[in-house]
Amino acid sequence: MRKAQVFVAVLGASSYTFAEATWSQSLPDWIASHQRMLAFYGGVPELLVFDYLKAAATKADRYTPRINETYAELAAHYQTAVLPARPYKPKDKAKAEAAVLLVERWILARWRHRTFFSLAELNAAIAGLLPALNQRPFQGRSESRQSLFEALDRPALKPLPATPYVYAEWRKARPGIDRQTAVQRA
Repeated sequence: MRKAQVFVAVLGASSYTFAEATWSQSLPDWIASHQRMLAFYGGVPELLVFDYLKAAATKADRYTPRINETYAELAAHYQTAVLPARPYKPKDKAKAEAAVLLVERWILARWRHRTFFSLAELNAAIAGLLPALNQRPFQGRSESRQSLFEALDRPALKPLPATPYVYAEWRKARPGIDRQTAVQRA
């Protein structure tokens, strides 16, 4: 048995929510989840605000955080900016925190007693409930996340690039016998 992690993303104006399960919070899973999230939204927002995660930020600094080179390359490919939320400041990502709670209550709680035998099976189950979650009207209002997404967020999204992002990891190589350092793309 393995435990899975849940990647949750939300758009700012509409709270339109995306969720999927991954095996870990490692860089390959983080980048792949971003690619699937942007495909789900059908466009690219101007800014991606992320929680501090080792896969995304190599140096957590209040004033000059250092973004992982692979994540920065993904942002450059999609022509968007990335901004880390400040450490221990949940108000910087309040919509995401609320979306995580919503996904836990409305999607994951339904299957708390069910065992999934593959990650694909779990993601299919999550994807089956996402439309219902996004089409549910807000409490005390007639609008839903879907209707606000169509009215506010979809027109503001930039189009996806023609070619998909190709995953690559950047590493510093150790000096060789001739004492030269090299940077390689794995």
